[in-house]
Amino acid sequence: MRHLIILIIFTMTTQHGFTQDQAGDDAFDPNFVHSVYFWLKNPDSQADRQDFETALKKLLKKSKYTKTNYIGTAPKAIRDVVDDSFTYNLLVTFESEEAQEAYQVEDVHLQFIEEAKHLWEKVVVYDAVDLLD
Repeated sequence: MRHLIILIIFTMTTQHGFTQDQAGDDAFDPNFVHSVYFWLKNPDSQADRQDFETALKKLLKKSKYTKTNYIGTAPKAIRDVVDDSFTYNLLVTFESEEAQEAYQVEDVHLQFIEEAKHLWEKVVVYDAVDLLD
């Protein structure tokens, strides 16, 4: 019985380790978190939303520096502390502050800004570094 328990624990541990290895570069990296909130000029325009999403997805696909790539929209807030006024949220992580700085001047990032800046009226950025490191 003891050997069976050890075998089960070993199997679970190695499977979990394999899953973590498979995550690779897509795994959440807490070293530098870059949260960007966009308010589109015409948030009800499906054409504007499509153009914005296309430009944003191209950026995330081609960037050499981003790790976690998340695009979201605001759900209807049910609590007073939740701000649901933004149109899109972009969350990306970087392995370091230096990688985030390189991203800021990366051609694909600058191209995204040029392609999409006419679509938004406001952008707010929140950056955070890992406190637990």
